Amino acid sequence: LEISAQAHKDMVAAVAPYVDTSISKTVNVPEDYPYAEFEDLYLTAWKAGLKGLATYRPNNVLGSVLSVTPTAEQKQPHDVEIADANKRLSIKNLPAPVLSSLRWPGRPDLPDGNLAWTYMLNTPSGGFALFVGQVGNNGGSFPFEVWVNGADQPRGLGAVAKTLSMDMRANDRGWLKLKLDTLARTVGERSFEMPFPPHGEKKLVPGVVSAFAQAVNYRCEKLGVFDKEDDSNSVLDTLFSLEEPKTGTDGTLSWTVDIYNPATGEDFVLGLKEITLPDGVTRPYSVWLSGNYPRALDGLTRILSLDMRVMDPAWIGMKLRKLLDYPEPLGDFMAFVPGTRRQQNWPSTVAYLAQLIIHRYAMLGVLDEKGYPTREMGILESPRDDNEPKLMQGALCNECGNHTVIRKDGCDFCTACGAVGTCG
Repeated sequence: LEISAQAHKDMVAAVAPYVDTSISKTVNVPEDYPYAEFEDLYLTAWKAGLKGLATYRPNNVLGSVLSVTPTAEQKQPHDVEIADANKRLSIKNLPAPVLSSLRWPGRPDLPDGNLAWTYMLNTPSGGFALFVGQVGNNGGSFPFEVWVNGADQPRGLGAVAKTLSMDMRANDRGWLKLKLDTLARTVGERSFEMPFPPHGEKKLVPGVVSAFAQAVNYRCEKLGVFDKEDDSNSVLDTLFSLEEPKTGTDGTLSWTVDIYNPATGEDFVLGLKEITLPDGVTRPYSVWLSGNYPRALDGLTRILSLDMRVMDPAWIGMKLRKLLDYPEPLGDFMAFVPGTRRQQNWPSTVAYLAQLIIHRYAMLGVLDEKGYPTREMGILESPRDDNEPKLMQGALCNECGNHTVIRKDGCDFCTACGAVGTCG
């Protein structure tokens, strides 16, 4: 039924006296409807005692009382396209790991000690000892830590061993194998032939880090670590990218900082390549060094790059905090505390490198300056006191953004941040 705009007003005016509350109507005006015939519609509606009346004409004709203009489609974070000269890589999809799927890789308490297997590695720069510690596990033995010792051990290799030890305790055989294979491909200052166990056959290796990794891998195989496939890949399943994302010809933004240790003469550049995740958060995904530095640190940066691609930033934060107290004989030096104008003594170049990476994460709002995540995701099961609540899967928390809200004592309670919501 086609009626005029004024007729619409008259219809509402006729019905209004029989309605308890107010009544409102929107008059849809055709595009070709003369403006002069409804320009005084609001005034006549007011005179008729109406409390609500509106007109709508969705077109560009001059004189429309109410109109809309098309807005640009809102892009989701994973659709971000940056066309200017300064841009980062972006990733569209992320895995959805379960809460507490990552095991806290702390060293077990062994009052009675533990067994360890020792290898002597002879390199062009000297020989050193490699220890692979093991513990009993379901009737067998499982390697849980690596040490290097000796006056001629390559500088920085101890930090690689310390970081790899935490990966051994992550209860993910696939993750450990990935780390060892990555280290085995690390090229050092010079290749050399190493007598390989068990019979001492000479094998050409590309560097010290590779020799170290291949010896550890051999011991793991001897213990049958990779024979079993019943464990879930808890760490591998949380990577937002298994392989390092590669840039196109336009490149990607990165963060660089200079490191100088006057005690050892090291002078090099630390660089972090960065990527934008679907939620719009920027994260480092790769670390590299350039300049004069111990080449064993190339192994450290390669395995830290893998750690950076674990979804929960608590994982890389934990790895970096473990390196903050890494000492080196005659390697301590004074340097500025990142983000301040004061100096302090750092126990080694590795420790300062770790603090600088933490500082960059803090600049991006991912970690704080102490290396702890600003927002707990709950994927990494961190040590908690007995009186602290355990993280539980639930609804979305408006305070911290985690899906950890449950009903507790009649109220909405977030097991991640402790926020209390609606009760009753």
